[in-house]
Amino acid sequence: MRWCISLLPALLLCACDKPSPIPGAPRNVRVHLTCDVSGRIEPCGCFTGQFGGLSRTQTVLLEETRPSLRVDAGDAIAGAGDHHVIQYRHVLRAFADMRFHALNLGRREAALSAETLRGLVADAPVPLLSANLVDSQTQEPIARPWRQVKIGEVTYGIIGIVDPRSVSETGLGAGLQLLDPASAIGKHLPELKQGADVLVLLAFAKEEQMKALAAQFFEFQLILGGDVPQPSQEPLQANRSFLLATTNQSRALGYFEAKLAPNGTLTQPQQQIVLMADHIPQNDGIIAHAQAYREEVRRSKLSIDDPQRVRDDAVPGVHATAKFTGSEACSACHAQDYAVWQKSGHARAFNALLARESDADPNCIACHTIGFGAESGYRRALAGKRLTHVGCEACHGPGSTHVEQRTLGKEPVFKFRPLAAADCTTCHHGEFSRPFNWDEFWPPVAHGKK
Repeated sequence: MRWCISLLPALLLCACDKPSPIPGAPRNVRVHLTCDVSGRIEPCGCFTGQFGGLSRTQTVLLEETRPSLRVDAGDAIAGAGDHHVIQYRHVLRAFADMRFHALNLGRREAALSAETLRGLVADAPVPLLSANLVDSQTQEPIARPWRQVKIGEVTYGIIGIVDPRSVSETGLGAGLQLLDPASAIGKHLPELKQGADVLVLLAFAKEEQMKALAAQFFEFQLILGGDVPQPSQEPLQANRSFLLATTNQSRALGYFEAKLAPNGTLTQPQQQIVLMADHIPQNDGIIAHAQAYREEVRRSKLSIDDPQRVRDDAVPGVHATAKFTGSEACSACHAQDYAVWQKSGHARAFNALLARESDADPNCIACHTIGFGAESGYRRALAGKRLTHVGCEACHGPGSTHVEQRTLGKEPVFKFRPLAAADCTTCHHGEFSRPFNWDEFWPPVAHGKK
């Protein structure tokens, strides 16, 4: 694989998957793993040098001519909003183009309602798996618990779970229940084993839970996850299982390779983490799914479009007294600060969305407008006519009370709270920014009292 960055010095195995002329000779086991894709069909594009995107993952996979099992361990969806569900359907189509064999349901998928999940499972072009995420009323699995697939000379039995310790009670969707993973695995294991050469557990779970499952079930040769802070740095073996995990919002692709001995054990294991760096070309076919999502979400009526919608982080019964007015309302009294803002990239932030036709995508709008999601803030229905760009109130909060008091010649009673680096990192983080450094980022936009 041209783009691989190997984390383990090892001899390459034979690239040939033709049936061995020697009966009982070891067979090739190859697995590609994703997890925590978070809806990243492609990099968002609001900053240069971004890693990640299924569009790059596909480029890497197309370089691989040898057959492999391709699975996702969970959290392919970005969130539980209706726009996230729309995006997830396009993510699933991208996975189908990438010839994935199964996707496990993770923490964020488990935050959807039972009704929504059933619809997604029914329409999914790639099998969605979960043995322990069930309907709370019927106790029936929401998705397929397991499946078998033959790839090359090897038949894989694949089962999926999400560990309850990775899902808070408040994060579980309506009508759903999580069963004990070990009990769910034990229920389906006898069927799963029949005719399978390699048993694979897709576990959206922390490393310690993956190890615990390996200790309890010696049958699994591979346990793939999961709920981890970073991709696996080296092969990890627990009991008879090899553990591999990846994460980081589609910026890393896990790869495992071994020989399957006649007695069912895996030998000569190799592991690689392929970083989806910016020098890897993006695949046009996958980019088309991102474009299709943007077109669909532009046409769709979303809950966030409702001006009466109450924000998830709002305190019940408490309403904001000030409203968003727009940066121009600040210019008369703060002319020097306004001039600094006009020269900054903040004053052109919405243009980046227009250039990529992302101006109707709720995933992007919040960091390119003023007050998106708040009752008086930017709405998609405004279509860029007002409250666009990262204006004064995007950082300082709604200013109508302050403006009104100054306009009437009164000493403003309403005071804006001081800002600090944490305010900036709500948008300047991860793939959306260079590594944030206050001392580097603040001077070009410095304003206010010195």
